[in-house]
Amino acid sequence: MTENKKILASVNDKEISQEDVIAFISKMQGGNQFLNPQGINQITDELVNQELMYIDAKENKLDEDEEFLRELDITKSNMLKNYAMHLLFKDIKVDEVEIREYYDNNKEIIKKPKTYKASHILVEDENMANKILKEIKGGRSFEDAADKYSIDKGSKGGDLGEFPKGTMVKEFEDALEKLSEGEISEPVKSQFGYHIIKLDHVHESFLPEFDEIKDRIHDTLLMIKRQEKYLEKVGKIKEKVEVKKYY
Repeated sequence: MTENKKILASVNDKEISQEDVIAFISKMQGGNQFLNPQGINQITDELVNQELMYIDAKENKLDEDEEFLRELDITKSNMLKNYAMHLLFKDIKVDEVEIREYYDNNKEIIKKPKTYKASHILVEDENMANKILKEIKGGRSFEDAADKYSIDKGSKGGDLGEFPKGTMVKEFEDALEKLSEGEISEPVKSQFGYHIIKLDHVHESFLPEFDEIKDRIHDTLLMIKRQEKYLEKVGKIKEKVEVKKYY
């Protein structure tokens, strides 16, 4: 008998092997913490308890309860839908040629956008913005000024993190484009108020190498093929089934 086939417990004629226990653990969230002798014993105890509950449920004919049968029917229906989808998709493949072709023909889509890492101080009044800017030029740190004056309290020290081009309002991004890394803007008016912007870093748009992105392209193409197959299948089924929609 192999180690995994080793019987760890039995309840009446139901045997619980180490293989059963490890399979149970593998489906648990955070189950790796039980992959040790003490954990395996603990999970074996739990499987024994579940078998005891099963025996008691059968003895009390809970499997004949109307509520159980209703839930069982729903579960079987969902399992059958999932199984049908599995059969529909199981032969769909994406090969290396298709991935390379997609990479070569969709470089503008694949290209990583230009990103900025920036901070800002947001106030309602232009005079206040100029006063703060004067303090910063006089030696006050941008971060300290942001924490003290900015009405945007969601960004500590004014830090906005890294974000792609097109995320911010036009006035903000127009000002970013004029800044060099480490430079601080004059007050910039937007619909939100007046910004003082500090540009920390710029990462220009670039095309990732094929090997770096081919797995993501594979998943994209697989999803597209599955969706096409799925819609083709349900379209054919609709020809034989009456469907009514009330929305």
